[in-house]
Amino acid sequence: MNRQSCRWLWALPVACLPLVTAAGAQEQATGFVEDASWTLLNRTVHDRRDYRHGSLNGAARNATKPHGERNDRAEEWGYGLMGSYTSGFTQGTVGFGLDAHAYLGVKLDSGGGRAGKARLLAMDNEGHPQDEYARAGAAAKLRLSSTVLKYGEQRVKTPVFGSSDSRLLPETATGLSMTSQPWSNLTLSGGHFTESTDRNASSHDRGFVVNYSNARQGDSFDFLGANHDGATGLKLALYSARYDETWRQHYLGAVYAWPLDDEQALSFNVNVYRTQDTGEARSGDIDNATWSLMSTYHRGAHRISLGYQKVDGGTPFDYVTRGAIYLTNAVALSDFNGPNEASWQLRYDLAMSGYGIEGLSFSAAYIRGHGIDGSHADPNGGYAYLGYGRNGRHWERDLEARYVVQSGAAQGMTFSARYAVHRGNIDQTELDADQIRLAVEYPLQGRF
Repeated sequence: MNRQSCRWLWALPVACLPLVTAAGAQEQATGFVEDASWTLLNRTVHDRRDYRHGSLNGAARNATKPHGERNDRAEEWGYGLMGSYTSGFTQGTVGFGLDAHAYLGVKLDSGGGRAGKARLLAMDNEGHPQDEYARAGAAAKLRLSSTVLKYGEQRVKTPVFGSSDSRLLPETATGLSMTSQPWSNLTLSGGHFTESTDRNASSHDRGFVVNYSNARQGDSFDFLGANHDGATGLKLALYSARYDETWRQHYLGAVYAWPLDDEQALSFNVNVYRTQDTGEARSGDIDNATWSLMSTYHRGAHRISLGYQKVDGGTPFDYVTRGAIYLTNAVALSDFNGPNEASWQLRYDLAMSGYGIEGLSFSAAYIRGHGIDGSHADPNGGYAYLGYGRNGRHWERDLEARYVVQSGAAQGMTFSARYAVHRGNIDQTELDADQIRLAVEYPLQGRF
């Protein structure tokens, strides 16, 4: 295929990637039903956030309610039921299949003055949480050798466009995706998407989830990427993306593990994003380079990590979909991604399996950011409303405990508890808050 053809097909970038015809996974197909599987995940989440010092005059408690009806406490409790079906592929040179899902969210507790910030529950037009909400979707798929094309509503996981599952229900996206594995250590991927559906949404017609810009949305999102893990201990990822009429973004990621002996190891995690406006520049002028580095020392059941993150540019690091941020200082209450912000993190993880208690783990993290300066942002762009000052600084402390049942009828059941605290000055835009988050998950799965 010549260069001109690939350029014309940028709207469908998967067409420029190889459909490998060598022996691949399709030769092992046993049938649409024979290889099918299903999962049913039960999840309940309680999220309570107490806002301190009248943060921003209550602006984020519930943006759809009048100030007088808002509450200094954001609190939502819900139950989610997520069913997924994954078919096998029909036999033959080209295999056909279907993936489908259905999600249900039920309100257990909240109110019009407390809901909206945690994004667990769907909201009506008057700012009240709905008693229940649901959505469903499906994606058709075909496979040739080791290349899979999929079209429809699906979950995606890449550093530039990714479906988050950090609330009650998961995020999804509608469009065309491709994955191909021409060699065992190389995976190619691409996608053309026309919308994303937020975690607490009950409809599929709201465009894209953009995290920080309030500008008019683009009509599509395209990406190409490659993941390589051929070298011993080293994994590399390279992606390029375009958000229609808004920005181009490139990503480079690397993870390296270096064993020192049977008990000790070092690991390094590097993430680099480069974002520049393009086309109509609907979010305004963007010239942003953001990177993070996390170094971790492993010894038995213990991990100690030290991280650093830097934003170079007059706008915050922004991304489409909730899960498309692989920066190591993006934590519970803040992404630490303000314009020109520098931040560092100290983290400790303990796996109690090293002390005979399988499935139990603890983590503690402290993150501090400073040097936020948004005074040079485009005054007509999509970030001016955020109101960054010239000397923003803030910090966050996160504590978490997690237990996974290892055997018996409740095997796989997961309990987690998190306590997070965030504080900052007026020149940054995150709220002062204390968060308590409790979650329980119980998965069921099987084959037909």
